[in-house]
Amino acid sequence: MTPELVIFDCDGVLVDTEPTTDRVISDNLTRHGLTIAPHEIHSLFAGGTLKGVGEGAVQRGARLPPDWLEHAYAEVYAALRAGVDVVPGVIDLIDALDTAGVPMAIASNGPPQKMEISLAASGLWDRFAGRIYSAYDHAPKPDPAMLRHAMQVAGAAPNATWMIDDMPAGWRAAQAAGCGCFAYVAEGGPARAAGYPSTPVTAMAQIAAALGI
Repeated sequence: MTPELVIFDCDGVLVDTEPTTDRVISDNLTRHGLTIAPHEIHSLFAGGTLKGVGEGAVQRGARLPPDWLEHAYAEVYAALRAGVDVVPGVIDLIDALDTAGVPMAIASNGPPQKMEISLAASGLWDRFAGRIYSAYDHAPKPDPAMLRHAMQVAGAAPNATWMIDDMPAGWRAAQAAGCGCFAYVAEGGPARAAGYPSTPVTAMAQIAAALGI
């Protein structure tokens, strides 16, 4: 059955922002008394919000000023403006969905400004214009609110909707929303999605094949 809607996560699914973001946050927290490597940032906080990173960092001993979040975002945005890579195969998948007439949306825990910065250079921001949903306007994943809103706007049934996400928060959100889920696990392999009700994929072409488009 041709899906009525495909919802993409942003970071790690459309664009590879995470190495840059992890490095910037690692450097930032080190200046605020918490020495933590980029790979530790990723393992502890990937898929969450920067506000959540700050809260977790304080719990681990970081001394963050009241305006930390504002300045941390400014550092991340400046680094992302230098350019990020599009995830391999995702443009081909989007083109195939367009050709098949399948509506698409984005549901991300990141703020809209960050998504615009990271997606604009590749033209992806314009391709999803008006269908980009953020945890800064809805409850963050794993809460299913964003996915339910995207389905409502598109007029799509949960059993005809698929989410593509690379993090457990997205996989759990899809389960709670009652839609299908492709767990994009190019990094880590299918074992990373073990125990989750999702279909693990390591290449975007696998999704097109699974959807029959």
